[in-house]
Amino acid sequence: MSTSGRRKFLTGMGKLGLGSLLAAVTTPVWSRELERNLDRFQLFSADELAGEEDFWYAVQQSYTVSPSLINLNNGGVSPSPRVVQEAMKKYLDLCNEGPSYYMWRILDQGREPLRRNLAQVAGCDTEEIAIQRNASEALETVIFGLPLKAGDEVVLSKQDYPNMINAWKQRELRDGIKLVWINLELPSEDNSYLVGQYTKAFTDKTKVVHITHIINWNGQILPVRAIADAAHARGIDVLVDGAHSFAHFKFTIPELGADYFGTSLHKWLSACIGSGLLYVKKEKIAPIFPFFASGDAHSADIRKFESLGTRPFFIEQATGKAIEFHQMIGAERKEQRLLYLKNYWMNQVKDIPGVTLGTSMKKGFGCAIGLVSVKDKKPADLENHLFNKYKIHTVGIEWENIKGVRITPHVYTTPQQLDILVEGIKDFTVKKF
Repeated sequence: MSTSGRRKFLTGMGKLGLGSLLAAVTTPVWSRELERNLDRFQLFSADELAGEEDFWYAVQQSYTVSPSLINLNNGGVSPSPRVVQEAMKKYLDLCNEGPSYYMWRILDQGREPLRRNLAQVAGCDTEEIAIQRNASEALETVIFGLPLKAGDEVVLSKQDYPNMINAWKQRELRDGIKLVWINLELPSEDNSYLVGQYTKAFTDKTKVVHITHIINWNGQILPVRAIADAAHARGIDVLVDGAHSFAHFKFTIPELGADYFGTSLHKWLSACIGSGLLYVKKEKIAPIFPFFASGDAHSADIRKFESLGTRPFFIEQATGKAIEFHQMIGAERKEQRLLYLKNYWMNQVKDIPGVTLGTSMKKGFGCAIGLVSVKDKKPADLENHLFNKYKIHTVGIEWENIKGVRITPHVYTTPQQLDILVEGIKDFTVKKF
C-alpha cells in the first residue's frame, strides 16, 4: 500500500460509504503512531524490521486484547484489530435499523468489491473466489461436491485436520471411495521425504490428493507445489487446506498449483470470527456440486457456492478492513515478524534438558506456529501450568504421532510476553528434572 493509500486508510477509517466507523472526531492515537512508523521504517527490509520493536508497538496498539491474559493460541482464532471490530459493529447496527433493506439492498452490494479484494490478496482471478464462513465449509464444499464414485482413491494424511478427515470418511461411507492414508514423521526439513510420502501413495485409481499447507498441530509447512506438480502429471486433482497459511506467510494460491483451496479468514488475516473463502480453478467450477443447492448445480459461476441464504452480512463486509490492515503491514513484513517471534522463544528453550521442539526453525518449513514438549510429561500438564501460574493461553496437542503444547503468537504479541512463556517453560522443567 502506498504512503498516500495508508494515510487515506488511517485518517478515513470511518468513511465506508455507510457512515463513520469511529465515534472520535480526530484520528485515534494508535493509528497516527502506526502511520508515522510506516513512513519512518519504509526503507527497512522485512528482515531488518522483524525485530524492530518501535515499529511493531504501533501494530500491537491496533488491537484490543486483554491485558490479563497472554493469548498464544491464535492458531485457533485470532482477534481482529480495532478498525475491523468497529466496522462489524457499525454494519450490525445498520442491519438492525431495517434488516431486509440494509442487508439485501445495501450490504449485499459490497460482496463483489470484497471478492475482488480477496482475489487480489490471493493472487487469482476474481471469478475463482467464493466467500465462505470458514475453512471447513469451503473444503467440505469440494469434498462433498467432487464427482467421485466407488473405487476412486483419495490420498490424505493422518495429520490432516479432523473436520476434513471426517468429511472424507463420510464420503467413503456414503459412496464407497477408498481413502489412502500416509503418516508423516514431523517435524521435517526434507522436502524430498515429504513429497515422496504422497507420491508413493499415488496409483492409477487416485483421483484427488488432499494436502494441508501448514499442519495445524505443529506448524509444519508442506511443499505443496512439488506434490501438486507430481499429482497433475498423473491427472490427479489437488485440494489444499490453507486454513493456517493464508495471510500467514507470503504466497499466491496459483503458485501452489492447487485446483481447490479453502481457508479461514479469522486466523491470520484477523478478519471477524466466522469468515472464510473458497478458491476453485475456473475450469474446475462446473463439475463441483454446491454444498447448498443453487439454481444450476453445473454452473461455471463461482457464486453458486454462496447460496447460503440469510447470512451475517456485517461480518462479511468488515473483512474489507482486515484486508486493508494486512496490506498496510505488508505480507512479507508480517511473515518475517511471525517467524521472528516463533524463533525468539524457541531459541531460549531448545537447550533446556527434557525439552523437545516439534517445529522447524527454518523459513519455508515453519513460521508462527510452534510445538514444545517436555519429556515424560503430558501436554495438558504444561498447558495447565502455563495458564494457572502465568495466565498464558495455549493448547495441548495429542493427535496421532504429534504431542506437545502449541504456541501461536500473532503480530500483536510482544517479546516481553514470550519471555514470560520462556520463564513458564523453564519453571515447569525445573520441577520435572
